[in-house]
Amino acid sequence: MPNKKNQTSVGQMIQRCHKWRQKRKQYIDLARQTSDEVERERLLQTAEHYGRIVNEEQVKIDSQRDPKDKTPITEEIAETSENNEQNDSGDDEEIGFPDFITNLK
Repeated sequence: MPNKKNQTSVGQMIQRCHKWRQKRKQYIDLARQTSDEVERERLLQTAEHYGRIVNEEQVKIDSQRDPKDKTPITEEIAETSENNEQNDSGDDEEIGFPDFITNLK
């Protein structure tokens, strides 16, 4: 039983990581499209913030997974997490941005 719970936990962590990677990519794409240097820098800092979150979560995932279970993420897993995103009610915990990102006025 404990192994099953651990697998579920790791699966949820992988899904969150995937969601944060998508947000990071979205901010980087927006930064490439904007012509305002200040806005571009803000977007890149936000993307960097998500990158740090992903790295921290990946360390947790790697430490909890069994070495024999370390298989690469496939398209099937990515599709499953995308389907779960669409079914979410939006009550995910949001990780706040550092003050230097939110207080840019």
